Amino acid sequence: MAHGLVRVLGVDPGLASVGWGVVDTDGARLFYRGHGCIATPSTMEIVERLALIRDGLLAVADEYKPAELAVEGLFFSRNVTSAMSVAEVRGVIRLAFRDRGIAQTEYLPNAVKLAAAGSANAGKADVQNFIKMVLGLAAVPKPDHAADALAVAVCHCQHRQWLKL
Repeated sequence: MAHGLVRVLGVDPGLASVGWGVVDTDGARLFYRGHGCIATPSTMEIVERLALIRDGLLAVADEYKPAELAVEGLFFSRNVTSAMSVAEVRGVIRLAFRDRGIAQTEYLPNAVKLAAAGSANAGKADVQNFIKMVLGLAAVPKPDHAADALAVAVCHCQHRQWLKL
């Protein structure tokens, strides 16, 4: 990687689909590197789904070699079952990257929206259009979880100067 650039892997965790996005920053500018999703079939046992997510994200890490990980935090809503499975996914991700010695930071969804669109109440389309614009992409990244992961990475790039990483 070029001198002065820091590579950030943003992750939008979920059991059915984990979005990931890779962005480099030099402190002032952002450079898009890649994005995608890891989907897990609902017919698989949960432990196998968690292993698929772990292995998929570690393969992304092996390919892109991020220095830092930014993960979207858990927003607890009314669906306790969904929140618990996302918490399990987040735990697996965080442990896998801890074992790799990669610095980690977590951002709540409202902080990501605020960083990406200027409002904690921004809609999904606002965030996606901002990501398209700020990263100089021809189209909004698809699927949605990948666009959300890029937003988490961009949020981290904007905040890392205050985190003293």
